[in-house]
Amino acid sequence: MSERHAVTVVELRVLDGPNLYFTRPAIKLTLAVPPWLAMPDERVQPLTERAGFAPVASPGVPDSDQRRRFIARFAVHLTRALADATATHLAIRGRPGPDADQVVIAFVWRRQQAAEAFARELAPLLEVALDGRRSMERALADAAHRLDRVEPGPAPSVLRPTIPIIAVTGTNGKTTTVRLIVQLARAAGHTVASTTTDGVYRDDELVEAGDYSGFSGAAKALAQPGIDVAVLETARGGILLRGIGTDHNDVAVVTNVTEDHLDQYGIRTLDQLAEVKASITRITRPGGWDVLNADDPRVLAMRRQAAGRPWLFSLDADHPAIRTTLAEGGRAISVLDGALVIMTSRRHVHRLLPVVDVPVTLAGISSHNLRNAMGAVAAALGAGIPEAAVVDGLRSFVLDPERNPGRANLFEIDGRVVVIDYAHNEDGMRGLIEICHGLRVAGARVLLSFGSAGDRTNVILHRLGYTAARGADQVGIAHLYRYLRGRDPEDLARRLQAGVIDGGKPEAPVFPNELEALEWMLTASRPNDVIAITALAQRPEVFQYLRDRGGAPVGPPRIRELVQRARR
Repeated sequence: MSERHAVTVVELRVLDGPNLYFTRPAIKLTLAVPPWLAMPDERVQPLTERAGFAPVASPGVPDSDQRRRFIARFAVHLTRALADATATHLAIRGRPGPDADQVVIAFVWRRQQAAEAFARELAPLLEVALDGRRSMERALADAAHRLDRVEPGPAPSVLRPTIPIIAVTGTNGKTTTVRLIVQLARAAGHTVASTTTDGVYRDDELVEAGDYSGFSGAAKALAQPGIDVAVLETARGGILLRGIGTDHNDVAVVTNVTEDHLDQYGIRTLDQLAEVKASITRITRPGGWDVLNADDPRVLAMRRQAAGRPWLFSLDADHPAIRTTLAEGGRAISVLDGALVIMTSRRHVHRLLPVVDVPVTLAGISSHNLRNAMGAVAAALGAGIPEAAVVDGLRSFVLDPERNPGRANLFEIDGRVVVIDYAHNEDGMRGLIEICHGLRVAGARVLLSFGSAGDRTNVILHRLGYTAARGADQVGIAHLYRYLRGRDPEDLARRLQAGVIDGGKPEAPVFPNELEALEWMLTASRPNDVIAITALAQRPEVFQYLRDRGGAPVGPPRIRELVQRARR
């Protein structure tokens, strides 16, 4: 039988920790079911009823969304029937799959080999159900007999930590928020392990470089000797590929959900992406805190299913959701009269410190980093870190190349201000432009060069170019050949270029790397201009180039002077 006329396994994935589907380890089985989707509706219902499935809705017309949902429910029915035949109690979920001819079945597992063998029996059962002459009872009995002979295999390896765990997820700001929380905890005397996309750290020491924002990062962090707090960056890729590395957290932070990494691992829409990131809020201890960005509607909606108590952060102290949350016993942090304030149901407003005294906000001009600071403060206080240490940590955390490389690092060179930032998507680009405008004096220009990894959708690439063009006076494009990820470099440049032109700028010059783009901007600029570069592939080289040419990092006192100068 050809694949077009057969039920086939697309993917069998073992999720070792809490995941999109369950708060426990699960098996995710993706099945291609084209014969079930193409079948006339008058034939589907008799076949499913013969297998003991009594739905409340009709199968729907062929290849419709209703048909896919119907077949997903039928697949859940067969999964439950097989569990009954093996005297196994299973939590099971089904949903339409990432492609039009697919469904996904997920179920909790306790022993890996047994669970994988169980999953492999499901496609044949759906094949049997297609044939009205074959006995489903006999097929279930035969499958149960085969499964009885399977060795159970190992149990899940997900960790159950005994120290406070703070998990951080979102599209933008994760790494900065993690590093800031570490600083606040260390100000209280804690020894902290942390994970980011840059590596695993013990306090400020890099233990192992690499992207450890997934399952294995948690294990490496918690293996560090003498730690008493762990702060774990938790990316959507890790959640989807293996699950979350701990069975719970004490505090969860969600920074935002914006368009990035779509069309990967079956995630097509922002709502699906938000569902993935909400996974960390469903494993928060009941007495813990879920710290949510109230200015992002998808993040705010996560409080409905969050397991912990809600702690909102917002730039709007009068946000309606804050009033509701406080009335229900939650907490909030916001900005009032130029200062960070904590709001509770008992003590309405408690002032922490002025925003301009928080270096990560760049004297208040970076709303993105102000939100990161609010999320970090809420997480630290929610984890029991004393307020005095939190304030000290806020005052001492600086966006310099050593402590937070590539995130709003500022240099001065030949009368120009240079901003080096990650800005890998539209939302990050808006944040970078906001900083540039906050530093620009009257009559000066903003020059910006940017690039992108190749695994972004065409729409995201276009919007990135459009946003850059709308915010800068001159724009350049830099190739990131190390991050093409299967895309043709010329196609990538054309997509970015189209966004630049639609944003009202002439065709941008294209450079082979970030360093040459920086050299172009320094040559084309004048004193007082602001230069911005989204450095990723050559970040260390960019820092060294600026230092070699006499550039100096800009510290908090000088940033305040530059911001005041721009405002005058």
